[in-house]
Amino acid sequence: AKLEKNTEAYQLAMAYIDGINQYIEEGKTPIEFQILGLNKDKFTLKDVYNIFGYMAFSFAMAQKTDPLLTDIRNKLGPEYLKDFGLDGSLGKTQIKNFDGKTINYSEISKSVASLLDNSPVPAFIGSNSWVIAPQKTKNGKVIFANDPHIAFSQPCTWYEAHIVVPNYEIYGYYLAGTPFPLLAHNRDYAYGLTMFENDDLDLFQEEDNPNDKSQYKTANGFQNYTIRKETIKIKDSSNLVFEVRETQHGPIVNDLLDGIKGTKPVAMSWIYTQQNNQILEAVYSLSHSKNLDDFRKGISLIAAPGLNIMYGDAKGNIAWNTSGKLYKLDKSINPNFILNGTNGIDDQKEFLDFSKNPHAINPSWNYMYSANNQTEAVDGYLYPGYYLPQDRAKRISSLLQPKNNWTKDDVGKMINDNTSAIKPSITANLIAALNSKSFSINEKLAVSMLKKWNGSNNLKDIAPTIYQKWIYKYLKNTFEDELGETDFNMLLSTHILKQIIEPQSKNEISIWWDNVATKDKKETRSEILNKSFHEAILALEKQLGKDINSWTWDRVHTLEHQHPLGQVAALRSVFNVGSFEVPGSAEVINNLFFSFTDSGKYEVKGGPSTRRVIDFSDIENSLSILPTGQSGNPFSKHYNDQAEMYNTGKFRKMKMNKEEIVKTSTKLVFLPK
Repeated sequence: AKLEKNTEAYQLAMAYIDGINQYIEEGKTPIEFQILGLNKDKFTLKDVYNIFGYMAFSFAMAQKTDPLLTDIRNKLGPEYLKDFGLDGSLGKTQIKNFDGKTINYSEISKSVASLLDNSPVPAFIGSNSWVIAPQKTKNGKVIFANDPHIAFSQPCTWYEAHIVVPNYEIYGYYLAGTPFPLLAHNRDYAYGLTMFENDDLDLFQEEDNPNDKSQYKTANGFQNYTIRKETIKIKDSSNLVFEVRETQHGPIVNDLLDGIKGTKPVAMSWIYTQQNNQILEAVYSLSHSKNLDDFRKGISLIAAPGLNIMYGDAKGNIAWNTSGKLYKLDKSINPNFILNGTNGIDDQKEFLDFSKNPHAINPSWNYMYSANNQTEAVDGYLYPGYYLPQDRAKRISSLLQPKNNWTKDDVGKMINDNTSAIKPSITANLIAALNSKSFSINEKLAVSMLKKWNGSNNLKDIAPTIYQKWIYKYLKNTFEDELGETDFNMLLSTHILKQIIEPQSKNEISIWWDNVATKDKKETRSEILNKSFHEAILALEKQLGKDINSWTWDRVHTLEHQHPLGQVAALRSVFNVGSFEVPGSAEVINNLFFSFTDSGKYEVKGGPSTRRVIDFSDIENSLSILPTGQSGNPFSKHYNDQAEMYNTGKFRKMKMNKEEIVKTSTKLVFLPK
């Protein structure tokens, strides 16, 4: 969307860009540019939009999930998808075969995942947020909490700024290079976000005109590809110029991904670029709202990404709203798979008015929360998406519901909670399948510890070390024989696998239990879970020693904040922060997530990018913390001065009292030219 130049949003954005460019011209050159020998380029408004665009793209799970599910359906059959909670039937719209190199759709998933994983810019993954109404707080005022979950990087994702000018004040968290905060509060209201996880990206199988490769097939005949040129600058080399082909759905993605060039064209249709998306005006509006109605109007401007946006104010209002241009599909269309781009049937979407977006304002139960979980149906329709399992949502709800005298300190403790509401029940399902007749001493001890486990993931806990190894072995022995190593690892990175860990653990009749490599027998759930348990204990003995009491969580669960230059061994200690032994785990409130590997090391990839607790009864003493520090300069004392506090669940004040700020701060004066 074009930004009107007479708006305050545009004028403030351009003033912000002018300030950046003045510093680029006159300020010190960051050490990263000096080491790499890079020139500094002027900043433009397009860069601001690209930053928001990258954020939105990193939310989307379709590009990693849909191609993989399509391959599973095509290679193994739709029956293999039933345990994923999906209908794998093809419906009335099927992708027709035509001559040409066959594509493994999962190569798209693999390529996109690799691009995101190797990007120095952190991806947005999930989040928690909750807001408690005055009726449930000790001091009779709203308490607000938020901790967006983002892949860790160094410097941190957020830059904090408290801005006070005549008639305006905001304490905000900014993405570097953007003029308005995505998370913020002042004396009147607070807001924060979590990822909605709705499906706003589809992939379409296109078909070239066999007689003219410059055209593609549509329901109304062949149309010409739209072709544009893009340029990537490469240091000490000539620019890389390449062509991007586009259909009515969007760009052809496999033209741009290694390993699948020259295959059947697949186009990416993304609401962020397909719909009128006033993202900059929206973020401006959120940080300049006068009341809740203003705030909702700002949210309505966001076509993508899908966000849960939580709100609380000094008047006692609490609200949950969702952003995103939502739609309904015909029942014959399954957006979990690659869609047919040639006949128009899979294009049939009914876009919905913003009033149909899930929301709640001042609910009778006096609290709101979001943890990237599925929203309730609206008008009988569940919006498709890539939602996370109920673990965090269930824990948040179970803590909020019974208590009616919440304080800021209580909420601060809760936002650091390390206990899973679901993992003990999964453990019970797994243990029930075990045959204990031939157990070793450590196997007996492991079962005993798991039976007593309350789901905590503290530094000296032993049970989570056993649990995670057993889960990995159970998933590997269940799915890898059908999928192969590469596609199994891709499945591990999707939200779908996180969703099915619990139901699969008690599913006696799953088609996945059988090991397809053993042609003369059909394995059962009990056999796979017993095999996985034995392998897990043996692996832990090899990794951590025979003494099970030494298998503590702090030995395997670590966090290092990585700077792009930290990949160079000689620079690691200068730019990286850590490594630290940390509590928490995947899918607890203190959501420190990791990838499974054979090593048994759970190297944290991401987690709470900040923790904020805002108490409207004591707004000047609200709390926050960053994972490392405010500064991006590795030689500044503020580069990593919050890391230990963050790891141990501590906070610092978000100072808003001018007298206190003056007494405790250094002073930097900006003199306009």
